[in-house]
Amino acid sequence: MINEPQLHGSKTEELIVEAGEALRRRKPSRMVRIGDHVKREWQLYLMLLPTILWLLIFLYKPMYGLQIAFKDYSIFRGVAGSPWIGLEHFQTLFGNDQFLRAIKNTVIISFYSLIFGFPMPIILALMFNEVLHQTFKKTAQTIVYLPHFISSVIIAGIVITAFSPSAGIVNTVLEWFGGESIYFLTRPEWFRPIFVGTGIWQEAGFQSIVYLAAIAGVSPTLYESAVVDGASRWQMMWKITLPSILPTIIIMLIIRIGNMLEVSFEMIILLYQPATYETADVVNTFIYRQGIQGGQYDLAAAAGLFNAVVAFVLVMTANTISKRYSRTSLW
Repeated sequence: MINEPQLHGSKTEELIVEAGEALRRRKPSRMVRIGDHVKREWQLYLMLLPTILWLLIFLYKPMYGLQIAFKDYSIFRGVAGSPWIGLEHFQTLFGNDQFLRAIKNTVIISFYSLIFGFPMPIILALMFNEVLHQTFKKTAQTIVYLPHFISSVIIAGIVITAFSPSAGIVNTVLEWFGGESIYFLTRPEWFRPIFVGTGIWQEAGFQSIVYLAAIAGVSPTLYESAVVDGASRWQMMWKITLPSILPTIIIMLIIRIGNMLEVSFEMIILLYQPATYETADVVNTFIYRQGIQGGQYDLAAAAGLFNAVVAFVLVMTANTISKRYSRTSLW
């Protein structure tokens, strides 16, 4: 038997390198693969095109104007012609008591909305899931979904009428029990509870759809096994339903935390007044008064940029913590 010649180490390494280079030459580049995918699935990309154009025109193109936060902006000079002044607007903001008050109110209102408002859609979804009478279930869902589709102006009108000191249902009930009529919407201490409660009433039902969809994806075999083991509906809810929708809850919580500084501008601008600025004025209403009413567009842009940066940091932080401890994240 003739033995084959043994290859030296250097010769073997050369052959491995040559084989790797040959494979790389044969493997198409990433751009080529993307191009082939676009050609193959061009119908899907054509459907995606309007959304991409909308994002570019209405979200990314306006970001060009963010530079006025660092300029002494003049309408007559334009964005490009206005001189740079660095961080002067940010120094002005953090020396402004009204802006600091707006940040404080934004954080407090967002915290209350998160604590009291975030669990409500989950609770509603769990309750709807336990209802067996289909007619009652559909009727109740329609009732709680309806406020979401009503204009904020109408919702604000309903709230103003309900808390009216003369003909409001709330004050009427108070007078029935021997209390005195209160003009709630002029009392700073009442604005936050009214605003948070209104937000829960308006959005909790519609937001529960996400959790109902997640519950619908839970395998029925889990419930069947639990019934065989003698579990009650309460035990099945705690041991099966809630753990199964936990990833969805975490994702929605991360998104909610990222939007903490985006307090509902429309509702606040419709409900607040100078008497309640102390507890009702938030960053968005401060930007509105400074930019639109006061004509200080550069200062308002600085406040808006600060708002966006804080929101970005909150999303990144919440996502990182969630990924580390629950292995569920947005990316």
